[in-house]
Amino acid sequence: MATQVASAERGATRIADRVVAKIAAYAAREALDTVPADGSPPHATVAVHHGTARVRISLELGYPADIGGQCGAVRRQVADRVRTLAGMEVPEVAVQVERLHPERTGADRGRIR
Repeated sequence: MATQVASAERGATRIADRVVAKIAAYAAREALDTVPADGSPPHATVAVHHGTARVRISLELGYPADIGGQCGAVRRQVADRVRTLAGMEVPEVAVQVERLHPERTGADRGRIR
């Protein structure tokens, strides 16, 4: 018959940094209205230390747009999803806009204002 081991003696679950980075990148995609058709999806790098994740998101946005509003939405969504799904505190989410993609409409195709 097996004896029960107290929870404090069983150890802890460690979530790999790359898993947290995938959660963060997916959350960033959720937060954005759209990802530019000719752009790359958001990419995340994460540093995890003692149950705390510091996240850096690199993304591309369509332009014109509310860049500050979209970056704020990404920060909130990433922090919330990592906290919920990985059980980690997220004191910092740095958002880096790598590139802006101008919208091209019918008459404007081929030229950028």
